[in-house]
Amino acid sequence: MNQTLMTPERVSELILAGLPGAEVRVESDDNVHFGAVVVAGQFAGLRPIARHQLVYKALGALMGREIHALSIEALTPEEAAGRR
Repeated sequence: MNQTLMTPERVSELILAGLPGAEVRVESDDNVHFGAVVVAGQFAGLRPIARHQLVYKALGALMGREIHALSIEALTPEEAAGRR
């Protein structure tokens, strides 16, 4: 059973701890399924799968447990600026 209640704020804190300096926005309707937009310089030169792996690494063992699903949009600062 869920021992720790996950919130968008907590997921965001965990991602920030793993990707210092990132811009993170996390949303959830049920505190189990989350959507995250992560803008980080660490993503430069990485393919999408490698970017997602960095985010998953920051969340560790919570993935598949307290966090059942996570939709990730992982962008470099330059990519994010191009969308604004």
